[in-house]
Amino acid sequence: MSGHSKWATTKHKKAALDAKRGKLFAKLIKNIEVAARTGGGDPEGNPTLYDAIQKAKKNSVPQDNIERARKRGAGEEAGGADWQNITYEGYAPGGVAVLIECLTDNKNRAASEVRTALTRNGGSLADPGSVAYLFNRKGVVIMPKNGLSEDDVLMAVLDAGAEEVNDLGENYEIISEAGDLVAVRTALQDAGYDYESADMNFLPSVNVPLDAENARKVFRLIDALEDCDDVQNVYSNFDVSDEVLAEVG
Repeated sequence: MSGHSKWATTKHKKAALDAKRGKLFAKLIKNIEVAARTGGGDPEGNPTLYDAIQKAKKNSVPQDNIERARKRGAGEEAGGADWQNITYEGYAPGGVAVLIECLTDNKNRAASEVRTALTRNGGSLADPGSVAYLFNRKGVVIMPKNGLSEDDVLMAVLDAGAEEVNDLGENYEIISEAGDLVAVRTALQDAGYDYESADMNFLPSVNVPLDAENARKVFRLIDALEDCDDVQNVYSNFDVSDEVLAEVG
């Protein structure tokens, strides 16, 4: 297991703390609203909306907030914003590539926030296409082990299109093609296995190893980007060894 995966798992746990500040709640609510607008307000017929709602529930977003966001997106209730998806590309210290997914109702504000977060933390914006080719869109499911072996999980999801199952310590990470994400998630449900999240993520095809100094700088930059209101997801291609991760703390 790479240090990157361990770090991602730590960030996953940190989400509960972020929720207390309302940051995570706001991002999850926006995802529900956009999913309902683009694919319809029925979760059973809109897998993206279903997963957005499940993720919100697993992060303790109140049901009333979830339902209001679904209705706004579906046009059943007034007040929905004109959300737009924008992806920025950039570089972090150490030659690390970053993809920044934004969901915003103000493109100028989003661009300014992203640029400021990058430049204040040793990074820079890149031209479109400069780093995107280093990433592949994949389906990623995170599930708690709950006493299951890797083989148990693999048997449940292999026919659904899963490509690999990775041991993240307390959890398993299941990777698939983006188009197979719903099938993999459904296979887990059919097998009676609980999962924590099911998302389409950008995974790097080439990793950049970092020493402790650059790792601290990259972590600081990613934290700054994730603190931006319009930023939904940040993907990067850094890799840190277990030794460096322990040194960084």
